[in-house]
Amino acid sequence: MLVRDVMTEATVTDSTTDTLRSAAERMWRQQTGSLLVMQNGRLAGILTERDMLRAVATGYGDDAKVGDWMTAHPETIEADDSTDHAAALMIHGGFRHLPVVGADRLPLGIVSIRDLMRVTVDDETPRGA
Repeated sequence: MLVRDVMTEATVTDSTTDTLRSAAERMWRQQTGSLLVMQNGRLAGILTERDMLRAVATGYGDDAKVGDWMTAHPETIEADDSTDHAAALMIHGGFRHLPVVGADRLPLGIVSIRDLMRVTVDDETPRGA
């Protein structure tokens, strides 16, 4: 199966200077675990739940900016790559969200470990249900 078959539309912010609070509010409203960060029309980074947790644990201030806490220059995958390749990148890299880019390196979406789990689970009915 290909990444394009399981990826979701990414939540995007247009600036590394957005506040961490506004990014968290956007992630909460859209019920997503990550936010792609764009700068000058290019992918600059990814802000994830783990980045938010790190910010809270280390006492970020109200003026904290996305660029201060995001993972800059994240690993990416192309939409035509296999889901197996995506899983290998995530397992070896120790992350749960992977930006999906097109041939022009512009973001098309995001694939999460949850998206990949849906590929591997044959029976979608929870046990005991």
